[in-house]
Amino acid sequence: MEVAHLAGGGAPLLGEPPPIELGNTAYAVRGRRRDGLQSVEHLAAWLRDMRACLAIGLADADIEGVTDQDLRLARELRDVIRALAAAAVDGREFDADMVATLNRHVRQSPRWRELRSTPEPHTTVCAEGRPVAAAIAALAEDAVDLFAGPQLDQLRACHGPGCVLFFVRDTPRREWCSPGCGNRARAARHYAKVRQETGDGGHRSAIATRGASSSSA
Repeated sequence: MEVAHLAGGGAPLLGEPPPIELGNTAYAVRGRRRDGLQSVEHLAAWLRDMRACLAIGLADADIEGVTDQDLRLARELRDVIRALAAAAVDGREFDADMVATLNRHVRQSPRWRELRSTPEPHTTVCAEGRPVAAAIAALAEDAVDLFAGPQLDQLRACHGPGCVLFFVRDTPRREWCSPGCGNRARAARHYAKVRQETGDGGHRSAIATRGASSSSA
């Protein structure tokens, strides 16, 4: 499994906070549900594509070493994030079991920052255990910050037809996860309006025709 040759699972990347990007690996195409983390290779490709946004640095060798256990943890965390996001946008309380599962993921691999002096003073994030497992645990920690922080108030579910993605609203009027969903939503509204107007016009015409026939009689 070479990192450069990995083919992704098709899950969209929309520039959302990393936990939401992970949640959005469960997505839909034309209303049909898809799973962007069906295999170890899919997870490896997703980690490769998200590498610059992750709290834990991952080398090619780390990504090439993704395991079935990593996949299980990532999928479980993905499902927890989606459950909590759905509760948040619906105004429901978080399920206690989902919260407990998220907190268990956070405890999987403690991380900390250390000072480095060369080539100039800077910090680097360190973690116990394998880097991929640490990166998944860090995603869980990021999710804790999201669900307990100011971004929670801006978390939304996309209103696009058939879309199941979440996003953090960055402008007051944003309703969709992407411009594509916005275009489809506007097209659907226009089509529904045309159908309604056509139906109403046809109904009125039929009534007028019946009225004219009655008058003639």
